[in-house]
Amino acid sequence: MEDFLHHEYVIYIVNTAAYIFNAFVLFFIGKVSYQLFNPKIQVKNELVEKDNLAFAIAHAGYFIGILLAIGSAIIGPSNGLYRDLFDITTYGLLAILLLNISAIVTDKVLLRKFCVRKEIIEDQNAGTGVVEAANAIAAGLVLMGAITGENHTGLPGYVTALLFWFIGQLAVILIAWIYNLIVRYDVHAEIEKDNVAVGVGFAGALIAIANLVRYALAGDFVSWSVTFTDVGFEIAIGIILLPVMRFLTDKILLPGQKLTDELVNQEKPNVGAGIIEAFAYIGGSVLITWCL
Repeated sequence: MEDFLHHEYVIYIVNTAAYIFNAFVLFFIGKVSYQLFNPKIQVKNELVEKDNLAFAIAHAGYFIGILLAIGSAIIGPSNGLYRDLFDITTYGLLAILLLNISAIVTDKVLLRKFCVRKEIIEDQNAGTGVVEAANAIAAGLVLMGAITGENHTGLPGYVTALLFWFIGQLAVILIAWIYNLIVRYDVHAEIEKDNVAVGVGFAGALIAIANLVRYALAGDFVSWSVTFTDVGFEIAIGIILLPVMRFLTDKILLPGQKLTDELVNQEKPNVGAGIIEAFAYIGGSVLITWCL
């Protein structure tokens, strides 16, 4: 009996080491892929020589997105070491590709009124870096939901993951548009002016909606109709969540102060207020997923 337990323990340790090693390989591939997608950016120079905080935030968000995507494959039901490693590698490579595409979406859609790369690399605009990081984390959350659970439709898992990522990006774009409508200032203009507080609050809204989409996608994939209904329901909740949580932030989390005044109507924008706003959105989305 003791020999059997020792053997099982050795297998457990070997499997754990294999998963961790595989994850680090994927992180290395992610690093190389980032450089391929951004050949004009010298990562080491930005992080070490220029101490570029904006780039560091955006780059960290990119790797968090990868972590979330491959983590969902690791923590799911085991199908044997070799099959698990194949799934982790497959979804990890897909996540790396999609996260680099998500950065393009940030540049061309979410922050389309200015050049994201210029703001992060030349101007070291931390607010822009936070938004790019948030979109990468949002993509990672959506992929996490898409990968979790069993697929009963017969479609390959990477196909459904790709389609759900696309749906998640559409949801993020929709929420970004609605966010611009409910606030009393031009989000693009404020972020371009290096307003980190506005960037942080906006980033919180993006992550919050992605977390709701993740929740809708998590679990077994039975049919498109069921999944689309769940995702549509969560997006609707997210649309309601934004103005409600912004109101509650004003009345409860920042009593006696106006959130807009703290973010844009003073000489030095209050980054702390932006963090509180982001927390309200993300915390609200977490509470909703716990209660549903």
